[in-house]
Amino acid sequence: MELNVRLFALYRERAGRNTISVALGDGATVADLTDEVRRQLPELAPPEVKIVVAVNTDYADYDVVLQPGDDVCLIPPVSGG
Repeated sequence: MELNVRLFALYRERAGRNTISVALGDGATVADLTDEVRRQLPELAPPEVKIVVAVNTDYADYDVVLQPGDDVCLIPPVSGG
């Protein structure tokens, strides 16, 4: 399946674009997605940073199985005070 993944804030800046297309096999999980994103864009986030993923407007655990047509967003960590 092909998923269009939307990038926000710092991730959008580092990638130089708003979206990326990710090809995954049937039954792929959010963990599979983040692995593929890191392969395509190694500069997106250091390995020790957990990429936060939202699927269909809800934060998703890494074991969530993705479906064709899912709305997927990558959200960088937020700091502040």
